[in-house]
Amino acid sequence: MKSPFIIDLQPDQIITGTFLVQHKDVRQKKSGDVYLSLTLADRTGDLDAKMWDNAADAVGTFAQDDFVRVKGLLQVFQNRPQLTLHKIQAVPETEIDVVDYFPASKRDRDEMFRELEGWIAGMANPHLKALLAAMFADEEIAGAYRTAPAAKAIHHAWIGGLIEHVLSLCALAKFTSAHYANIDFDLLLTGVILHDIGKISELKYARSFSYSTEGQLLGHILIGLRMVEDKLRLVPDFPPKLRDLLMHLIASHHGELAFGSPKVPLFPEAMLLHHLDNLDSKMECMRGLIERDRQIEGVWTGYSSALDRTVLKKDKFLSDGPLPDGRGSLEPKKPEKPEHKEPPSSSPFAAKLKDALKG
Repeated sequence: MKSPFIIDLQPDQIITGTFLVQHKDVRQKKSGDVYLSLTLADRTGDLDAKMWDNAADAVGTFAQDDFVRVKGLLQVFQNRPQLTLHKIQAVPETEIDVVDYFPASKRDRDEMFRELEGWIAGMANPHLKALLAAMFADEEIAGAYRTAPAAKAIHHAWIGGLIEHVLSLCALAKFTSAHYANIDFDLLLTGVILHDIGKISELKYARSFSYSTEGQLLGHILIGLRMVEDKLRLVPDFPPKLRDLLMHLIASHHGELAFGSPKVPLFPEAMLLHHLDNLDSKMECMRGLIERDRQIEGVWTGYSSALDRTVLKKDKFLSDGPLPDGRGSLEPKKPEKPEHKEPPSSSPFAAKLKDALKG
């Protein structure tokens, strides 16, 4: 079993372990010598690493997406862990268990797919139900759908992340469609299931997550629309107006032209799908940011460009101990028993009288 995992590393220790090279950059020092700037990863997180010395000898021995065995000193730099590498060596894939190196859903993917099939089985609209049946009868699509991440980095960025995101949206769609009047639940549910289906081709996820050439050229919205068009040919008598509504759901789910949607939402189910998708992705982004934050001190995460903010680590903030501004613990102090003090004497006569009474 792999050891150690990144989440377990502690500063000021010599680290020896095996990791995935998620990013590799060859840079130059002021002296003209090269050094390596790497991002190492396993299924628990990622780690900034630098090789300052002897980098020229190591630079050609491994590539991005290779597995490497490293030795180095873990230190804190700008309030974040950084590994200074002393040695690095490529490791054959046959010597490692790949599941230790890629983030994956905590849920079983086959179990999640059965849950998805349950949502589809409960639909009443025969045309939408037939379309989804045709889509997932394609074993290549079904296999990729239960495997793909929902994003490269921002939210649900792990193996099985796409279907986990979709199932979360299914539950939100059921609740909100009952809350708002005149919502076509079957139409909304079909939009939920198909809105990100293009991501199975937009993203590459055999090693580190990245965009495919098709994904770079088209994006998941256009890929998804094309996939739905292909499967609609297998569903006879699919109503043309229903087809247009479904296509609009997929095309508009990013909500704004500036965010990549060719159309903004123009009917209630489309508006609801956009906001549910945005809600679920933002909440997962915030949860993941707090969980994976590598800041050593303080109660704030590092800056998130996806959220355009830093985030408060609430549990740490509420825990015992001094507050960041030095005001002490959040726990209320127990009242101390007041110490009895004699009031000062107001005159020489009063002082003599008090002495007499004590006597």
